[in-house]
Amino acid sequence: MHHPPLDDRRPERRPRPWIRVLVPAALILVWLTGASFGGPLFGKVSEVSSNDQTTYLPESADATRVQEAQSDFSESDAIPAIAVFTGDGELSEDDLARIGDALDAAAGLDAVDGDVSRALPSDDGIAAQAFVPIDADADIGDAIAELGDVLREAAPAGVEVLLTGPAGFTADLAAGFAGIDGLLLGVALAAVLVILVLVYRSALLPIVVLSTSLFALCTALLVVWWLAKAEVLLLSGQTQGILFILVIGAATDYSLLLVARFREELRTVDDRGTALLRAVRGSVEPIVASGGTVIAGLLCLLLSDLKSNSTLGPVASIGIVFAMLAALTFLPALLFAFGRAAFWPRVPRATDQGTSRGWARVAELVSRRPRSVWILTALVLFAGAAFVPHLQADGVPQSDLVLGASEARDGQTALGEHFPGGSGSPANVIVPEDALQDAADILLAEDGVTDVTVTTADSPSGSAPVTADGITAIGAPEPPAPTVSDGDVLLQATLADAADSEAAAQTVRDLRVSLDDVGAIVGGVTATAIDTNDASIHDRNLIIPVVLAVILVILMLLLRAVVAPIMLMATTVLSFGTALGVSALIFDHVLEFPGADPAVPLFGFVFLVALGIDYNIFLMTRVREESLAHGTQEGIRRGLTVTGGVITSAGIVLAATFAALSVIPILFLVQIAFIVAFGVLLDTFVVRTLLVPALATDIGRVIWWPSKLSRRAR
Repeated sequence: MHHPPLDDRRPERRPRPWIRVLVPAALILVWLTGASFGGPLFGKVSEVSSNDQTTYLPESADATRVQEAQSDFSESDAIPAIAVFTGDGELSEDDLARIGDALDAAAGLDAVDGDVSRALPSDDGIAAQAFVPIDADADIGDAIAELGDVLREAAPAGVEVLLTGPAGFTADLAAGFAGIDGLLLGVALAAVLVILVLVYRSALLPIVVLSTSLFALCTALLVVWWLAKAEVLLLSGQTQGILFILVIGAATDYSLLLVARFREELRTVDDRGTALLRAVRGSVEPIVASGGTVIAGLLCLLLSDLKSNSTLGPVASIGIVFAMLAALTFLPALLFAFGRAAFWPRVPRATDQGTSRGWARVAELVSRRPRSVWILTALVLFAGAAFVPHLQADGVPQSDLVLGASEARDGQTALGEHFPGGSGSPANVIVPEDALQDAADILLAEDGVTDVTVTTADSPSGSAPVTADGITAIGAPEPPAPTVSDGDVLLQATLADAADSEAAAQTVRDLRVSLDDVGAIVGGVTATAIDTNDASIHDRNLIIPVVLAVILVILMLLLRAVVAPIMLMATTVLSFGTALGVSALIFDHVLEFPGADPAVPLFGFVFLVALGIDYNIFLMTRVREESLAHGTQEGIRRGLTVTGGVITSAGIVLAATFAALSVIPILFLVQIAFIVAFGVLLDTFVVRTLLVPALATDIGRVIWWPSKLSRRAR
């Protein structure tokens, strides 16, 4: 049976009976109020969020500058959809006429913002394409679905209709993120509930802990939603999904720690209020330190050039704050209200055995042969980390962002078979008016460009083709004048390759070098992807060292030592490397993913290091507490024995919640789900169970250097 490590605790004064009742009741009422306002916002996050990549680019990026300048050349900010019509053989005149009728019908839809182009047949005559501008303020997913229904109904028999282009891929992303409010949340909560039932084998306690997590999420969502509505924060489907998982997982972990301490204290005192007060006092430091570490790591994302990364920092930090608050206020209030009955039918008594025999045997093994244990464990981890270079994290095509079936991807494939690959997603070039012809010559000389048009005011289509001899317009007696804005002209270059291909990216990079001499800047879909990947790589190289330094300082302050924090950081980084290496093998040879976004290692690092350190904090704060009374060697053994069960349960819960992200068919989220879930389990069962305690035991009391504890044998 566990006894408090310090025997000189002063007698605790019990608060007055009315205070003991009023404070928990008030806390429960406050959280009920917050959750009642935050709960209805599930399903409404899309009203204050955006998945447009350009929105999240740095303001200095060329793609961002071009996007902002494009509004000066057109009154509409519509998102183009490309309708691709393919037949079994060559399209007849009658087929093309009926396709034209279908496009006329589509032009009357409310979501269509502007003129629908005529159907343009391919050179082989088998396909035709048309451009349909979709209102940027409309629900893109619904608009594309309605447009597809209209076109398919009016299209000739035997002609397949596919919708692609920027609007088509946006609709795919919207469909992929559609399950966040329902499916993701349901799977995560169900997984946590099952694990809690198995851990506690209680009827009431799993509901109490799960309610704490859900109330924390509802209240956090309330704050985040209104900040996003006020445009203080940027939200995307990706950020929303991570927020949900992070709050549920963290709040449950903190609750498990407090409940374990409460059950421990109930075995030493009869009064539930006294036991709860002791439990809260013993849990505040590790919970606040763990939450503070996660928040510090997340806030390092503010250094990111990409707004999609930098905005995740404060959004997720708000979630962690409410996870800590709920675990330290709402949960204790509920536990006080239910008392020992919360644990029924396994009600803790003073005669109960306080620790698990299994964890006692593990602790005994580590104490008896520490050097053999940590060397063998480290070798296995290093073997996994050796495969990190196999992770292809240099970006993936837009068409591969959504897993499973994709009409936009199929449409792009069909487009590439019959038209230039970059049709509908041109490279947009802003060039000074006096350098227009020089820029046109450079564009036309590039092998990866098939044709170039210039935005004009007089041309019926709003643009005219460009040749090496100057601007010409079909059927016009004289070349129309280009539209000029602040002395600049907009050129659009159709790329020979698909806009999200590596070949198109290389073409745009080459154009940027060539056009720099004439003062032109290049934007568009391909340029946006390039700038996003470049910014992600910059963020990864900058933020990872900063996160390491910040968390190391926090650990030194928490443990009042230097050696132990360095040891903990080294083992956590090794664990992350192993998780990344194993993930690379799984992604390449089992799941056969096309690659990974450059932000995947960054997000995986921030989550795994910040969350993985949590378990080391839970362990080492207890080890330090026990070491003050029993010495370092015995303190490590006792700390591992006492915390083994609760930390393992917490790790399984967190891994299960992050694994739930894989139900959203977005490549980035599925990869993050695997890396973090596997890494957390690795931390829980290998690093915190074997490597850290064995290494600490082998080093001895020197781990507490330079504190006085490093000089105490007992």
